[in-house]
Amino acid sequence: MTFASEYENDDWNPYRVNSRREVIALLRSIGERNQLVRMLINHGNDTIMTSILKIDEAANTVLLDCAPTAIMNQRVLESEKLSLETVLENIRILFTSPAAQSCIYENLPAFIIPLPTSVIRLQRREFYRVPTPITNPIYCTIPVRTEDQIISVVLPLHNISGGGLSIVDEKKFLDSTPGCIYENCRIDLPGGAVTLALQICNQLDVTLSNGKSIHRLGCAFVNPSNGTLAAVQKYITKLERDQNAKATGLG
Repeated sequence: MTFASEYENDDWNPYRVNSRREVIALLRSIGERNQLVRMLINHGNDTIMTSILKIDEAANTVLLDCAPTAIMNQRVLESEKLSLETVLENIRILFTSPAAQSCIYENLPAFIIPLPTSVIRLQRREFYRVPTPITNPIYCTIPVRTEDQIISVVLPLHNISGGGLSIVDEKKFLDSTPGCIYENCRIDLPGGAVTLALQICNQLDVTLSNGKSIHRLGCAFVNPSNGTLAAVQKYITKLERDQNAKATGLG
């Protein structure tokens, strides 16, 4: 599976729009309002900012603006799957696409992708998932009880939101049974550590580019304090600011 496949599992179904008419209307509104669209490629390791140029209903395609550099354009074309995110009237819109192709639109280079069969609409802020840095990862320390002792398992975060996080369990240390709760977990945020309970919600098996399989576990915060939520939200805001600056060439 690729990075984008996490938008395709059943956990997103309550927020999924499957009506072709609604999908077209949403994407057309995004394009008409010139909303920037964040495109994640290379298993989420690279991000570019694009925009929707045109929805071609007859051809079932979407035209997207190109990246500012030839190198990034090539990386987009080489990606087997794309993950796209934007915001429309404070609603987060997520969708995926197979590989893009290059084309010409109004005498300028552009990308063309198939019209998505569904999109995800997230209206609540707590569902907004922001990728955490790969080069300077954030770690979560989880106490795990064995037969005779409690050991501390330290795992990197994949993303974080106001309602939970996703962790990478490369060596598959944790019990990934949905509903399993881990108490006294510590998240080492840049502004200071926070401690809270995490409940396992889902598991995604991810195959890396080197063929290695890892677990990515989606976890929900259990009764977090207001102070903890404020610290998490402050970090999310910083992440979004940094990532937007980087994507637009200002960071």
